[in-house]
Amino acid sequence: MSIPFRLRQLDHVVLRARDVARMRRFYCDVLGCTNELDQPDLGLYQLRAGSSLIDLVDVDGKLGRQGGAAPGADAHNVDHVCLSVDGYDEAAIIAHLDSHGVRVGETGLRYGAEGQGPSLYLFDPEGNRIELKGPPIPGSRAGDT
Repeated sequence: MSIPFRLRQLDHVVLRARDVARMRRFYCDVLGCTNELDQPDLGLYQLRAGSSLIDLVDVDGKLGRQGGAAPGADAHNVDHVCLSVDGYDEAAIIAHLDSHGVRVGETGLRYGAEGQGPSLYLFDPEGNRIELKGPPIPGSRAGDT
């Protein structure tokens, strides 16, 4: 039986947060997201990340309480979120992140939706690992020949 639809792209990622204001500052001021829609009655704050959304859910809000305990050192909500970026200049990105006191992790070539390319990991204020992914190496996508 064939699937009656075709996936297009990542629509949104939902991160549960203890400190929504701090997380919002990080995603907007450091990574360049913009505010999209606030729904404080639900404890939901949506940020525009290119053509996708990053939703921040306050763990003490209506939606957040449904998800159980807050994320912590040993209990993350996700392994990582990958954001593809234009203008990938690793040294400039690291300098920018350092200027904001952001903890930077490993750099390297990694496979993503568009193929193999440069990327680096960083950590948001609540310990979620974020990958910034540069452009793919031409011909590196699985199935390219």
